Amino acid sequence: MTTPETRTARCLCGAVTIRGTLTRPEVSACHCKMCRRWASGPFFSVPFDNAVFEGQDRIVRFRSSDWAERGFCGTCGSNVFYHILGSDEYKIAAGLLDDTSDLALTVQFFIDSKPDHYALSEKTRTLTGAEVFAAYAPPPG
Repeated sequence: MTTPETRTARCLCGAVTIRGTLTRPEVSACHCKMCRRWASGPFFSVPFDNAVFEGQDRIVRFRSSDWAERGFCGTCGSNVFYHILGSDEYKIAAGLLDDTSDLALTVQFFIDSKPDHYALSEKTRTLTGAEVFAAYAPPPG
């Protein structure tokens, strides 16, 4: 595993910039219906800790479930992050990173929700929706 390192990212117009620790150079793809509606395809993201956002006033936050929110730039509309509420880890949109040279697609979430009109050629770990909820969803209550 690569040592965590500081990375930078920015939205399309540059109004929002992010600096944080890329915890693993691993890209995940989420095929859930919400991500596909939000990103018009799978949402590709990388795990960031200690994220510092410049241009916070430009970030529009949308609470998409009881436990998570999504952020996008209110100026250009770029998807910026997926964030589990109450945690410090952000899933930053992989396409926003300034340096993507060592990234690899390693996991696909909600593989049972992936439509038939596209396929990713990389061999990755895959999780169904039930497996994702069992592994990551907070307990009820």
